[in-house]
Amino acid sequence: MPETGLNNASIRKAYIITGPTSGIGRCTALELAKHGDIVLVGRDRRKLDEAQKAIGQKGQHAVSVVCDLSDPASVARAAAEIIALNLPIAGLLNNAGVMQTRATKNALGWDMTFATNHLGPFALTEALAPHLPDGANVVFVASAVENPEHKPAKTFGFRGGRYISAEASVRGEWKPGGSKTPGADAYATSKQCTLATAMAFARETPRLRFNAVEPGVNPATGLARDGGAFVRFLSKYIIPLLVPLFMPFIKVLSTPKRAARVLTKVMIDASGQTGAYYDEGGHPMLASALVRDPKFTDRVVAETRALLSAISAK
Repeated sequence: MPETGLNNASIRKAYIITGPTSGIGRCTALELAKHGDIVLVGRDRRKLDEAQKAIGQKGQHAVSVVCDLSDPASVARAAAEIIALNLPIAGLLNNAGVMQTRATKNALGWDMTFATNHLGPFALTEALAPHLPDGANVVFVASAVENPEHKPAKTFGFRGGRYISAEASVRGEWKPGGSKTPGADAYATSKQCTLATAMAFARETPRLRFNAVEPGVNPATGLARDGGAFVRFLSKYIIPLLVPLFMPFIKVLSTPKRAARVLTKVMIDASGQTGAYYDEGGHPMLASALVRDPKFTDRVVAETRALLSAISAK
């Protein structure tokens, strides 16, 4: 068995979280560590080690697993490594995400935003689901920008998900009439597929609990890392000071710490709720009309499975 760094005799529960090295993910990892041991899943070993150390300094426990969610082979290796740890997993939080203002491709030629935000979490969940105990919580971090009728999202320049098919999405092709903001259609579509996946999985696998959370507008999260040096500076030093001032007046504004509290609450929930979609305050909210249509969500899942199966068969 791989060396976990965890004291198995003292383990109560364990939670897997992707994207735990910055922003919402890091805050959630620290918060969730109060309730169990943490499996940190991310691309950067150094940053994972830093997050693991931060959790250890609080007298809690974590183990790191390197995984590039945009790479199906890396996801498969990470899933196998997690399974081999033989931990009492109580939940999986699919948190990692990117929003690129300049489209890039992974080694397979896939759109990086779609591969990271949808295909990776989908593949990781499918690989781990058979090994999760009954009642385990699987939570997807979604986004209301997938909904073309969501007024705050429209204010920020989004025009909703522009899904054509899974194959079109990996090519970076979206329905016409979308946003003029670079990267917005890719991000909105990837999040629409993420949300569709959560709803479809909830129907398919009733022994597990699949839910989704809209974490609110978090201007200071790691999503800004693709925005250049000036944007990163604003995101790290200036915006965190301004957001609390405006939060009482703009409902959808949030902070990584606030989002972490909501995500942790959903992750540790023992009520058995499944197929729910929560807003930044932890209250039920509506998805877009498309995501509320089971035919659409089932199509997204079927097309995603077919795409990933074709790759794994090569």
